[in-house]
Amino acid sequence: MTSGNTGRKRPTISDVARRAGVSKGAVSRALNTGTGTSASTRERIRQAAVELGWNPSYAARALNGKSLGTIGLIVRRSPEILDFDAFFPSFLSGIESVLSGEEHATVIRFVPDERTEAATYERLFNDQFVDGFLVTDLRTDDGRPGMLRRLGAPAVVVGAPENSSDFPTVTNDSREAIRGVVRRFAEAGHHRVAHVQGDPHMLHAIQRRRHWEQAVREFGLEPGPVEEHGGYTIAGGARATERVLASDERPTAIFYGSDLMAIGGYSVLREAGLTVPEDMAVAGFDDIPLASFVTPPLTTVRNRHRALGSVGARILLDMLKGQEPPPSTVLVGELRMRESSGRPDHTP
Repeated sequence: MTSGNTGRKRPTISDVARRAGVSKGAVSRALNTGTGTSASTRERIRQAAVELGWNPSYAARALNGKSLGTIGLIVRRSPEILDFDAFFPSFLSGIESVLSGEEHATVIRFVPDERTEAATYERLFNDQFVDGFLVTDLRTDDGRPGMLRRLGAPAVVVGAPENSSDFPTVTNDSREAIRGVVRRFAEAGHHRVAHVQGDPHMLHAIQRRRHWEQAVREFGLEPGPVEEHGGYTIAGGARATERVLASDERPTAIFYGSDLMAIGGYSVLREAGLTVPEDMAVAGFDDIPLASFVTPPLTTVRNRHRALGSVGARILLDMLKGQEPPPSTVLVGELRMRESSGRPDHTP
């Protein structure tokens, strides 16, 4: 056999079964429990895995009756999000803080579209590369929960609203913090408040918008324009702010669904000759480190990204050990009040 598999399709459990002359079920039983197959069959399966280059180290570990100890995280975004994104670096740090203490690991795959996403979930689980999944960015009409149930894959949904899935969920409840943002706007004399949303298809973005809408109604304010496609990026926030300023009835306050979008908005407001917070009050979401260093410092909602990762990983590991998971775990967002949202005694 030639060394390496460069340019070739990754071997699968089906390939191992064919090489060993057994069924896929026999391979699965041998790798998962070691029961139901004879010692000679297990050795034949082990040899086939080695010959095909099918992760022999993982296979050997499983043949010794041990879990692979691997959690899958599939992200349908560009890998470049790690350059600036507020969520994923902290989220991954939280996961690692749990897994490293138990000699587990995370398999991360970035995928470009829904079809590749589904195929990646199926391959990683069916071919025994991972034991279960942390699921992020739950979307409207998301097919992943149904697919994971069909696969029989353990999973924890992270960052989605409570009760958004019949899998265990870990969510960040920011209702009161967003209410505090809008209350500050009202106390500062604002009457029309706009919202820049990150992604109209993601449930967490929809939840933030609903909390904003509820608070605006509660305080008797007028909802300004809603820009749905901020994209959770600096550039997206800048473009959305340009559209807000071009609206027929310009608001005097903007709540952004992420700090990065708010920072992009700062540059557009400055170019338009507007001063924050005197001419336009601003608040964001996430509390990234940069938020307290921009001028003026940004009022924002602290989203507990690292805790989402550590709590989600802990629940999933406990599930893999046979423990019953809580159906929902709620973390509470915190308001970070800074200069960008204005002063209660200021009337725009």
